[in-house]
Amino acid sequence: MIRLEIALELDYVIADPGCDFIFNIHAASTPRQLVVAESLTLSQPLLARVETEPVTRNRYLRLQAQAGPLKVAYRATVDLMHHFAPPGEVGEVPVARLPAEVLGYIYPSRYCQSDRLHRMAMREFGQRWQGYGRVQAIRDWVLERTTFTSNTSDSNTSAIDTLLDQVGVCRDFAHLMIALCRAINIPARFATGIDYGADPALGPTDFHAYVEAYVGDRWYIFDPSGTAIPMGFVRFGTGRDAADVAFATIFGTVNSSAPVIAIQAVAGADGHLQVPYHCTEAISTDG
Repeated sequence: MIRLEIALELDYVIADPGCDFIFNIHAASTPRQLVVAESLTLSQPLLARVETEPVTRNRYLRLQAQAGPLKVAYRATVDLMHHFAPPGEVGEVPVARLPAEVLGYIYPSRYCQSDRLHRMAMREFGQRWQGYGRVQAIRDWVLERTTFTSNTSDSNTSAIDTLLDQVGVCRDFAHLMIALCRAINIPARFATGIDYGADPALGPTDFHAYVEAYVGDRWYIFDPSGTAIPMGFVRFGTGRDAADVAFATIFGTVNSSAPVIAIQAVAGADGHLQVPYHCTEAISTDG
């Protein structure tokens, strides 16, 4: 078991009174990601409510703020109890046997145009063993052909754009990997959260985007950007692509500054400190 403490602060200056926010900054509660403790602090005296979407278990903070400064501070202690599996024993699930709640993740979406990548994906990956190793091969292919470079994409950048430009940030790596997986009928979804172990040379700790692929009858974690340690991902939300799980959706006029985020490993309830590490096993915090 790994215990992580996370903290984040978001700062806004609001021009319009009655500005609405939907945040996805609360750690998701799953069978293998336990929220031990958490707190939320708002600088304005606001009525805030947190709602859990029943299928994805995404938790959404909704509030209506007044004009002026707004600071949102969230802290949580989270226990990760990973499921581990030998990669060679994790096979793909035929479309005919996919659970109904997984079906939506085999179709194209706004940023993941898998229908346009089918021929290329079949040429590159169609002859490989149909299992975890094929998904890992897609992850490695994306990492090898894409350079992590800040400020090279925007909210309109899609998987096709990243394939052509060969640069991007974690969001773009994830979209391209998801599109390639779906192109060969492997369900894949976009995951957001905070990552432990990112290279400080990449800049301050930030929100992270990664991929979960449905193989072996559960969602397994993949990090196509290769910037952090998958065992140290604290999940906030999952969706078809970035459009579903923005950390903040704002309805009004605001100015914002860069988020301030921290994450650290701490001793668990048993007093033992387990630090996330890179491993060769397939890992999951779902189910």
